Amino acid sequence: MYHPRNFADLRREMDGLFGTLLNADAQSAVAAWTPSLNVAETETSYEVSVEIPGMAAEDVQVELKEGLLTIAGERRQVEESDDKKFHRVEHTYGKFERSLRLTSPVDEDNVTAEYHQGILNVTIPKAEKVRPRKIEVTAK
Repeated sequence: MYHPRNFADLRREMDGLFGTLLNADAQSAVAAWTPSLNVAETETSYEVSVEIPGMAAEDVQVELKEGLLTIAGERRQVEESDDKKFHRVEHTYGKFERSLRLTSPVDEDNVTAEYHQGILNVTIPKAEKVRPRKIEVTAK
């Protein structure tokens, strides 16, 4: 039985394999990376967190349009200089884009995005009409 984490690992391996096969330039294969993300739901909102360590907040774009949340950005590679030569580079660099279709109406005007210690947290409030309404039961 596959664990969801195994599917993510398999996807990364397949992306890497096809990236290598389709791109003769090794740098092009490295340039494709997909940050991990989590999606949670509360009574009042959806919460999306994305792991993007080593990036500046100004290098990340968050857009929500007609129920489609898109998070994009670019992590730039540190260049060699006269006084520094890399012998091994395992960090992934390049552009990324993740999109999620939200299936319930949301309050697009009140979305917030905060970036702290390599994690981007996006909070998307649900529209009032889809939030659960608690009805008080009174005794007669």
